[in-house]
Amino acid sequence: MARKSMVEAIRDALDVSMGRDPNVVVFGEDVGYFGGVFRCTQGLQQKYGTSRCFDTPISESGIVGAAIGMAAYGLRPCIEIQFADYVYPAYDQIVSEAARLRYRSNGQFTVPMVVRMPTGGGIFGGQTHSQSPEALFTHVSGLKTVVPSNPYDAKGLLIAAIEDDDPVIFLEPKRLYNGPFDGHPERPVTPWSKDPRGEVPDGHYVEPLGKAAIRREGKAVTVLAYGTMVHVAEAAAAETGIDAEVIDLRTLLPLDLPVIEASVKKTGRCVVVHEATLTSGYGAELAALVQEHCFYHLEAPVLRVTGWDTPYPHAQEWDYFPGAARVGRALQAVMEA
Repeated sequence: MARKSMVEAIRDALDVSMGRDPNVVVFGEDVGYFGGVFRCTQGLQQKYGTSRCFDTPISESGIVGAAIGMAAYGLRPCIEIQFADYVYPAYDQIVSEAARLRYRSNGQFTVPMVVRMPTGGGIFGGQTHSQSPEALFTHVSGLKTVVPSNPYDAKGLLIAAIEDDDPVIFLEPKRLYNGPFDGHPERPVTPWSKDPRGEVPDGHYVEPLGKAAIRREGKAVTVLAYGTMVHVAEAAAAETGIDAEVIDLRTLLPLDLPVIEASVKKTGRCVVVHEATLTSGYGAELAALVQEHCFYHLEAPVLRVTGWDTPYPHAQEWDYFPGAARVGRALQAVMEA
């Protein structure tokens, strides 16, 4: 089986979807002729033409607003916001229109659209190119939120998102575009071509939305993570020698609560890891759900390892980024509690 980077897997998903369904259209800033700032859409305009893959003005609200109208009238737009940090001008359109249209029309209209966004840090992007806004979308009824951690899932989840009849927020951890990252910036980058998780089948396949994956089985503590933090959690477990079970959530909403519940009831301990800021982050929701559903099985309080409650710093990138050392300390603390 061929190995692909996450960039290539995403491009493959778009290619497969556009080839299968003429209603799938791709657009955003620089996604057409230029092929996207990360080259995720490279070659699609040449293959499918300027009516199905095209560039837009620098207007996120315009991009999302146009996509909502297209989706309501039968197309399946998969749009790109160049960085997740730029989505805020379009937030009203996403929340008040895309997420609500099925409800407010009593099912007469749906919005089968995908909003792709590179997310997270680890590339020295500073405060306006490193944010992780997933909690803003999981708070909104009517949206689905997806964060893949490897090329295989990226392709299967993106195809599933494009085929879904409701709006999907698809967050792509840009630190993972070219290879897995375990939180050790001093180590050489391992490309996906040398990692078995880079194996991606050709053609059409889907990974169902709302299904988590157990990346590492263990009996001592459950680690809940998604995106880049899945790899960091695996590294922390290996480096501490703690028998941690690492769960890759993959889809934040809908959430695979049964897998989480079964794991925490087995281990009796839980650590939640994400890159976004601590206060009101998605980890707070996960911690509350674990406490609600697994209270009588918990041997220690649920711990969170996250970014700090500050703008993402450029000069202190690795002090902000929740690396393997910080996750390892949390694993040791929860085992000693």
